[in-house]
Amino acid sequence: MNGKKERGTPAERGLRVQWYPGHMTKARRELEKIVPMADAVCEIVDARIPRASRNPNFAKLAPQLPRMIVLNRVDQADPQCTALWRAHYQEQGIATLETDSKSGYGTRGFDAAVREVLAEKLQKNIDRGQAGRAVRLLIVGIPNVGKSSLINRLTGRRAAKVEDRPGVTRSGQWYTLAGGIEVYDTPGMLWPKIENPKAGLLLAFTGAVRDDILNVEELASKLLTTLGTAAPDAIRTRYGIEDASDGYAALEQTARKRGFLISGGDVDTERAARIVLDEFRSGKLGRVTLEVPM
Repeated sequence: MNGKKERGTPAERGLRVQWYPGHMTKARRELEKIVPMADAVCEIVDARIPRASRNPNFAKLAPQLPRMIVLNRVDQADPQCTALWRAHYQEQGIATLETDSKSGYGTRGFDAAVREVLAEKLQKNIDRGQAGRAVRLLIVGIPNVGKSSLINRLTGRRAAKVEDRPGVTRSGQWYTLAGGIEVYDTPGMLWPKIENPKAGLLLAFTGAVRDDILNVEELASKLLTTLGTAAPDAIRTRYGIEDASDGYAALEQTARKRGFLISGGDVDTERAARIVLDEFRSGKLGRVTLEVPM
């Protein structure tokens, strides 16, 4: 989709993000069968979008179980915002751990965090003479949030398949960690209908939704507009953009500055869009958080 495009923000042009392939329905059913075996739930969220990257169905999945939240990809998130989110969850009584599963940052604290969450369960095991009995956690999260990378860090080997695209993990599996902890890695799951358009866009920005179901030019235009508010210095430094209120104009400007031209003198906005999305997702725009606690 090259050449001149209709102006206006993607939201104004009706961009709606929905993606719920069949394997997610199957995974949800399998997960429901595993819940009775678990002692706690560990939810992995994207530190750049901590609210949007929480699947509301996970809260309903096993409300009786203790839970913890891992703020992953903190290396790409604004550290001050991450501190706010950690305090926000701790105020709710939810144990929180900050990690970067690719580098391993924070993952050494996983064992201690689990033992804090399951302190009562562990004490009961000791009282019953079962001090060595394993405790089991469900590892849940949306697609492309870094669950498999975290599993690999925790196990110390490439136990789970990792790719930088959503929908790679299709079935669950138990893994045994040191210290008598077993974790069940579930496939990334969204919810059947994303009602909040803003949440849908944030999920698409970070790559939780497959790009091939979206108009990437509209998506990148909206991302630039969002960054114009959330991180204006980042797009000014990277792309020379001073005003991103018109996201498509900002995308055109980016394409021209990068020399992405096609026949007839038009700019290749599709190529520019993929570059903008890739550079944001890979952290080349710096440490940016798109949500703050309210």
